[in-house]
Amino acid sequence: MTPQAALRAMDRAVEANIDPMGMVTPLLHAQLAWLSHPQELSEALSGFANDLLQLQWHAWRRALGMPSADVERPHPDDTRFADPVWQETVGWDILKESYLLLTHHLQDRLYETPGMSSKDRRRAAFWWRKWLNAVAPTNFFWSNPVAIRKAFESRGESLFQGLKIFLDDLEAGNVRMTGPDDFSVGKNLATTPGKVVFRNRLLEVIHYAPTTATVYQTPIVIVTPWINKFYILDLNPQKSLVGFLLDQGYSVFITSWKNPTAEMRDVAFDDYLSEGIERIVATARNISGARQVHAVGYCIGGAALAAYMAWANCRNAAMPVASVTLLASLVDYHKPGDIEVFVDEGSLKWLSRSMAEKGFLDGREMAAAFRLLRSNSLIWHYVVHGYLYGEKPAPFDVLYWNMDATRMPAKMHQWYLREFYLNNNLIRKDALTLAGERIDLALITQPLYSVAAKDDHIAPWRSVFRINNYVSSSTRQVLTSSGHILGIVNPPVAPPRREYWAGTALRHDSSESWHERAEHHQGSWWTDWMAWLQPQSGRKVKAGAIDSKEYPALVDAPGCYVMEP
Repeated sequence: MTPQAALRAMDRAVEANIDPMGMVTPLLHAQLAWLSHPQELSEALSGFANDLLQLQWHAWRRALGMPSADVERPHPDDTRFADPVWQETVGWDILKESYLLLTHHLQDRLYETPGMSSKDRRRAAFWWRKWLNAVAPTNFFWSNPVAIRKAFESRGESLFQGLKIFLDDLEAGNVRMTGPDDFSVGKNLATTPGKVVFRNRLLEVIHYAPTTATVYQTPIVIVTPWINKFYILDLNPQKSLVGFLLDQGYSVFITSWKNPTAEMRDVAFDDYLSEGIERIVATARNISGARQVHAVGYCIGGAALAAYMAWANCRNAAMPVASVTLLASLVDYHKPGDIEVFVDEGSLKWLSRSMAEKGFLDGREMAAAFRLLRSNSLIWHYVVHGYLYGEKPAPFDVLYWNMDATRMPAKMHQWYLREFYLNNNLIRKDALTLAGERIDLALITQPLYSVAAKDDHIAPWRSVFRINNYVSSSTRQVLTSSGHILGIVNPPVAPPRREYWAGTALRHDSSESWHERAEHHQGSWWTDWMAWLQPQSGRKVKAGAIDSKEYPALVDAPGCYVMEP
């Protein structure tokens, strides 16, 4: 069989659901590509053999008690080999370095695979990395010296506790990252006082009680992602973005989305605009009496808000939004990060068939995919510390929220993956028709504040930055430290190591040219945001009622939808 015929056979395997998520196929593609380029393969093997000889010499020197520098070291963010035993004991040091040498060589070579596109190289490297992470010596009792030591020191108690944790996780059907009883929404999460003032089939609108005697004329509307529940922005009083905005003198409204069931299979992306964002904007304007609102969108909520802004600028002579703030939100999906490995034509067809049967994408499936993106820290860390060390995971509100997964309506999610991820149509003029309007991001002229996170693996910061190349707004761009969650949930009382870069972004800027002239600051970007937003918020007025005749209070915050499993 020729390599081309083999590739066609593997593509048919994807179609036949033998490899629906494309895990095996890119690895076989890479192997065939190397076999088809013997000269490059010979050079790669020669380099690997040379490093093996260096490792052998290093092992002999260590065995003879002679000083010797490591041949291969873990990456700075790899904590699997942090215990001193991996460095101090010769046998464990050589096992560690052998594993790292093989891992790093394979990864580097896959990124250089001849005859493959850059996207296919990234996919092959991603899946190899997942397999190599799974077989790390730290993941098995007899090749993990820390696990062996703990078992001896505890006289087997660590293994007994680990077995209990394993059986509990097996019953739950999940490797749990925090205890299910450590937190409770409405009790020690999402506790900011407020009322649900609007409800329809898609969302509840929560209006929070003011904490100041006067508030700015222009209220803030927050569009949260429906991939997760809204309370990531209201975790607790110390981490709550909602609470921070209230204390700054704003009237705050937020979306709490319905967790879809099979009956909502035909809910479309258009509905999230017309029955979601449009409704919360109207609710906030009615209750506050304001002509306009400040709109904030996070993650997919930000992508939807950008689409809404293009849509609203098409149809509204009196634009209801004064400014836009986007938090870790993609509009250009050309390079969406590691998540692209889950989105291609084959995997989308498989997902579409699965969603057609159930009417939704199960939240556990999505959560598992996101955890795979950072498998060492989000999966294997808990396997090792739980099952091998017998350590229960510590209470952590962010991880509890992360496990509180939601479903996606079949029609919406299929359309979103195809039109945004596969076709990248959000940035293309007139390529999308939403709720009756052909949209164009260039129609967005309202002031824009865009926040990207330096270590974000879901919305890579250089891709987030590219919104500046499509809108007509005056834009302040911010790059914050940390990742997709902690880069945004970043209160001023955060650890002093937090930092950010901020500055005006021009339409012709690249991420590199902007970053060269951006100002560096220590601390939280929240204070910079307030300095940008407050001058656009009008004068202070007496804080008004939390509801109105047209929008009466229905229940106390955090509402009903957030409680639905």
